[in-house]
Amino acid sequence: MDHLRATDPEIDQLIEQEKQRQASVLRMIPSENYASPAVLEATGSVLANKYSEGYPSKRYYQGQENIDGVELLAVGRAKELFQAEHANVQPYSGSPANMAVYLALMGKGGKVLGMDLAAGGHLTHGAKASFSGIFYESASYGLDRDTGRIDLAGVRRMAREFKPQVIFCGASSYPRQIDFAAFAEIAASVGAKLVADVSHFSGLCLSGDHPAPFPHVDVMTSTTHKLLRGPRGGMILCKAELAGAVDKAVFPGLQGGPHNQVTAGIAVALKEAASPDYADYCHRVVNNAKALAEGLISRGFNLVTNGTDNHLVLIDAGAAGLTGKVLATALERAGIVANANKIPFDPRSANDPSGLRMGTPALTTRGMGETEMDLVAGLVHQTAANLNDEGALDNIRSLVGELCAGFPAPGITPGSEC
Repeated sequence: MDHLRATDPEIDQLIEQEKQRQASVLRMIPSENYASPAVLEATGSVLANKYSEGYPSKRYYQGQENIDGVELLAVGRAKELFQAEHANVQPYSGSPANMAVYLALMGKGGKVLGMDLAAGGHLTHGAKASFSGIFYESASYGLDRDTGRIDLAGVRRMAREFKPQVIFCGASSYPRQIDFAAFAEIAASVGAKLVADVSHFSGLCLSGDHPAPFPHVDVMTSTTHKLLRGPRGGMILCKAELAGAVDKAVFPGLQGGPHNQVTAGIAVALKEAASPDYADYCHRVVNNAKALAEGLISRGFNLVTNGTDNHLVLIDAGAAGLTGKVLATALERAGIVANANKIPFDPRSANDPSGLRMGTPALTTRGMGETEMDLVAGLVHQTAANLNDEGALDNIRSLVGELCAGFPAPGITPGSEC
């Protein structure tokens, strides 16, 4: 990046430092990944120069023939992959996509039933701190205390009592599958629209490692930068009857011109996701998560639901006399980057929760397998046993560096690919 280096060496240096960080640590935050060089090139292209309010063939500015082509490719690929009747790829990210869905389905106010934040839901599913709990009347369903799984009987009971117009399913820290068919039956019984937010596990819905949202749901939302390995963006897919309302909610309801360079990156990521290699990647993500879970359990860690069906595990650090924040801080010092997270029925606050969330998407993109996951579980155990021993943490950090060196970071290390 010679031009950047000459124009703004401070920013150039920070980017170089971030490249080194991403290449030299074990990135285990489940919502992070490595975009391919092709995605990065599209996202950094001259498409950033063009303003394009509106939709293909219905723009407010001239000079859109190439932009329309880019967006139509992204839309077509999204519809085909997820077997959806309509797709909108303009949302700037997942939260704006969900906000557009609220506007499309309920207007200025209404009732929404979503998964409780502490149970693994997302802020935009009705949490009181979010727009979804500020501008809409919200209620939350949770988990069975004994199994840690979604309490579907409780969801059904709450739906009957609360009578929501919209029900959200999907989660950001739930290690098991979502039963879309069961949620669809509940939504239909109370006349509610069903929205699936699959931002965290969208790729698994393509590979068969998780049930697909359609035809069970009315609307599906997703980010594009997690398992899909695209740029930071969002998309909404829905039934044809909702297409007009969704499009109007995105533009002009919430946004101006789309970020065309991001749309191009999404199109590239969706093309990559249609390949057999990507399906194999998703299979390996799940297998690695299960291997990581087994490795952690064998070393004495307590996991929420005692395992995983998807791409993440959730450690109950409180069971070991720790907090998620303490463990996450020590792990980062040792070169293992995860995040503190609330667990179901957590007695601690979100600022200092009991849990630690770890995922396998980024490590799998680097080519690591089940053998490496067991090694990582051992490094996590060593870190937990040596929280305040700087020498021990330095030693673990060296081991992490050696492991990373054997698996180059795609898009960062020259010659490496996703």
